[in-house]
Amino acid sequence: MYIEDKSEGLSGPARIGRVTFSKSGKSIYYGGMQFRSLKGAGFKSNFYEIDSGKHYWISGPRKDGCDRLYGEKVSVEIDEDVREEYWTEIRQKPSSKTKTQT
Repeated sequence: MYIEDKSEGLSGPARIGRVTFSKSGKSIYYGGMQFRSLKGAGFKSNFYEIDSGKHYWISGPRKDGCDRLYGEKVSVEIDEDVREEYWTEIRQKPSSKTKTQT
């Protein structure tokens, strides 16, 4: 999933990483954090982190790599455990599978 911290503005630190879902599907877990949906109440965000209340944009990564809302040319970190899968299956660029950022 694409996970971007929106707590300090429209463009924040972002990652491509693997998330898990709760049994009920109401929560998303990533990096020791638990997220819940804002149910359409967020401004340029769709989830909030339970402990901190910070807002995030979480979505499936795009094939074209244009995950940032306004197309900013800011790199996105890719977690090691999903890097090869991201470059080969999602972006269909196996020659890039050693890149750690978009």
